[in-house]
Amino acid sequence: MTPWIRITLAILVLTVTACSGDKAKELLETAEFEERQMNLPHAKQLYEDVIRLYPSSKEADMARARLAVLNGK
Repeated sequence: MTPWIRITLAILVLTVTACSGDKAKELLETAEFEERQMNLPHAKQLYEDVIRLYPSSKEADMARARLAVLNGK
């Protein structure tokens, strides 16, 4: 995936999640969707975003667990 497409998707995801109530949950769901679509680099980036933006949330805990699996740890 080209960097411009990746940046555009990230902006789109952040814009969509900014319009709702539970942003951490929606961002995590988007990451899970990307993982199911086998777009692993983007899924990892979104999981990292969940952790960075919502570090003490339950979604961050779930994102850490998925990253550990995806990174083979």
